[in-house]
Amino acid sequence: MKKKPTAKIKLQSISKSFVVNGKKKLVLDGISLDVKNGEFVSIVGPSGCGKTTLLNIIAGLEMEDKGSIKLNSIPMNKRLGRIGYMQQKDLLFPWRSVLDNAILGMEIKGISRSVARKKALGLVDTFGLKGFEDQYPFTLSGGMRQRAAFLRIVLLDQDIMLLDEPFGALDALTRMQMREWLLSLWKKFHNTIVFVTHDVDEAILASNKIYVLTARPAQLALTVDVKLPRPRNYKMVALPNFTKIKKQILTCLYKEI
Repeated sequence: MKKKPTAKIKLQSISKSFVVNGKKKLVLDGISLDVKNGEFVSIVGPSGCGKTTLLNIIAGLEMEDKGSIKLNSIPMNKRLGRIGYMQQKDLLFPWRSVLDNAILGMEIKGISRSVARKKALGLVDTFGLKGFEDQYPFTLSGGMRQRAAFLRIVLLDQDIMLLDEPFGALDALTRMQMREWLLSLWKKFHNTIVFVTHDVDEAILASNKIYVLTARPAQLALTVDVKLPRPRNYKMVALPNFTKIKKQILTCLYKEI
């Protein structure tokens, strides 16, 4: 009998509340999900439902009120620094060059500047940043800034990466190009990725699995296994299987708005 793959990330009944104007507001209500090693998993849901809060909890930036999180089947309360996390903004420092921004995480970890720069220079071409190493963020396009921010995460050698709408501020064409670029990197580096997006087409084209959350307090409304062939591209949006999955997700989302 074939052995069932072990979950890289396993969330069990995660709940979280915040105090707003003196009143306790429940944001996440018993969220359970799992992500297998090397999977690309997307999370979609109505605006303000708690998707970013969920990523913050997985990353260890916030702690859950109830529930448990396992990484590689091991209960993990101290997760901060163990998981790569790219938030909605690129968070590049304007006074540091592209290369110096990219090596910042390694410097914080105590890796020498010379070693860090050598490692980063070995990847700038892969990330489409060749020739821009000494440029400052204000000179770059939005897509290039996101590539620089993603390089910073990859250089930390984290096998789990959380991406919180990294392409949300980009125009449609750049967003499509960046998504296809991200998928090529995922294929190359084999990371486990959890990706938050509002774009249902983007989620379907990228993911092995999609989790759909309800409006706040967020609960898990739907889990979709995306069994479309790879490599995927935007031409697939017209395929019957694609439209079937999209209809299923949108029907669920409209019920929750």
